[in-house]
Amino acid sequence: MSAAIQECVIISGKGGTGKTSVTASFAVLAAGRAVLADCDVDAADLHLVLTPKMITKADFKSGNEAVIRSEACTGCGTCVELCRFEAIRCVRRPDGKTRCEVDPIACEGCGVCVRFCPGKAVDFPERLCGEWMFSETRCGPMVHARLSTAAENSGKLVATVRQEARRVAEERGLPLIITDGPPGIGCPVIASVSGADRVLVVTEPTVSGEHDLERVLKLARHFVIPAFVCINKWDINPEMTERIEQTARKMGATVAGRIRYDRAVTSAQRAEQAVVEIDAPSAEDVRAVWRQMGFE
Repeated sequence: MSAAIQECVIISGKGGTGKTSVTASFAVLAAGRAVLADCDVDAADLHLVLTPKMITKADFKSGNEAVIRSEACTGCGTCVELCRFEAIRCVRRPDGKTRCEVDPIACEGCGVCVRFCPGKAVDFPERLCGEWMFSETRCGPMVHARLSTAAENSGKLVATVRQEARRVAEERGLPLIITDGPPGIGCPVIASVSGADRVLVVTEPTVSGEHDLERVLKLARHFVIPAFVCINKWDINPEMTERIEQTARKMGATVAGRIRYDRAVTSAQRAEQAVVEIDAPSAEDVRAVWRQMGFE
């Protein structure tokens, strides 16, 4: 990775903590100095606030799927017997002939039917799993994506988004990449944070928030990534906030700040704005976190 470009990935142990709201505000505060990347490809929503204007779009293909050519199929049933995922069935057509069909949702792309079909009637094309887009926003360039329904390989699509975001940053000479990562600790999160310069974990003062925070911080520690922690809606449970901050420090993370509960955040989102773009009490809290992260 280029030393001149810093990448900050904003993540959370669970959904609904306010991760995307913080990301949108950071995008505004970057004032055109950053490339934005939405790596929450399973449920992307950063575009709802930043209203990007799409410039280019590309298909995302990953893995393969079996497709049986009906005219070449003899209906022998060999593929049905060998398919471990029960993705193939024999169907009797109106003309009385039996032919085999593949359920594309159930197909895992293992290729056993391709290998053992006596009539070589099974094709094995690449699977279309989604799309990724390059757009322009009022805050700068943005790379985002959408994974198709029931599609897999979200980690690979995340890697594609990050790769394109870095390419744009290098081409335009922008020093920062701000990434909205997925929630949790699974494959798409690992693909989002590996190789990043720092992560900001947005959590909330609840028992589940504390538990999920610990899991995310263990992940960041495993990949040796400096971790910062921000407690959103901290004032709904000040005692739990104190406890979470102590836990974060014990695990080697830096407490970046607190953001108060503020209904103006919802009002801003309805107006397709980040909270720092309106006159809201929590806006200064977000700016303080931004400064604590070392971006000013």
